This record gives sequence, structure tokens and C-alpha cells, in this order.
Amino acid sequence: MSISVAIESPITPEGRELIAGSEDALRAVYTEDECFTFTAEELLDDTIAFYVARKDDAPVGCVALVDYKTYGEIKRLYVPHTARGLGIAKILMAHLENEATAKGHTSVKLETGDKLAAAVSLYKTLGYSVCGKFGDYEDHPASLFMEKAL
Repeated sequence: MSISVAIESPITPEGRELIAGSEDALRAVYTEDECFTFTAEELLDDTIAFYVARKDDAPVGCVALVDYKTYGEIKRLYVPHTARGLGIAKILMAHLENEATAKGHTSVKLETGDKLAAAVSLYKTLGYSVCGKFGDYEDHPASLFMEKAL
């Protein structure tokens, strides 16, 4: 099995499909006011890299890295049900962390929620730990903030 990861545009049909899948997965467990996501258009920002994983040229996952100079923020990590169990999320996260390191970030941070147990478990397995809120986030009972030093 060969998985490739590359920067792609979030506004292609495949990018939009991945983002819609991510949004649907979040909305299945969280209300709109509990979700702090970026739209495909917001991911077009010059400070954001949108990565797509492909298997046999088919998109099988995505993740975005927001550049905040000293740290990077992870957004939109998503693997469709049809591609789960193949290690795609770990591949995407390793790629993102390598890119963050290359950009000179000293850490990567994320906002998630404890209702996303599989995601939280993945992040903990990859060395992320709970931290305080960061950036423009406000304290919200649904939010769980995590970080990893690079």
C-alpha cells in the first residue's frame, strides 16, 4: 500500500468532499456553537497548508496546518470511514509535524473535544498532551486543547 501526501487546494471537488465529511462527522456529535472549524475558502489563506493523503490516486484523508510563526495549529484532520484502519491519520500527522518542524515551529497545537474519543486517543498515542487554551479560542466546555513539542 502506497500513501502519498501533498499540499492541495481545499476548493477542488475532492477537497470540498473531504471537508464536508469532516464537518458531517463533527456535527454528528457537536452543535454548531461547539465547532470551531474552517471552511474550504478559509483554508485558502496564505498561512495555511492543506494536505491530502492519496492511495492509488484516490483521496483518503486530509489535514491542515495553520502557521502562527512559533507554533502550528492542526485543523481538519479527517479520514473517511472507507479508509479508516489503514494508518492514514498517523501518516498525515507525521507529514504535518515534519512540515511544521521545517517551518521552524517549536510546537503544534489543536482544539478537539472529548466526544471524539478516537481522535483524542490518536493524539495521545502520538505524544500530544492536554494544555490550556491558545490563540483566539475562548474557554468552552466542549473544547479540549492539546499540544506537542517538536
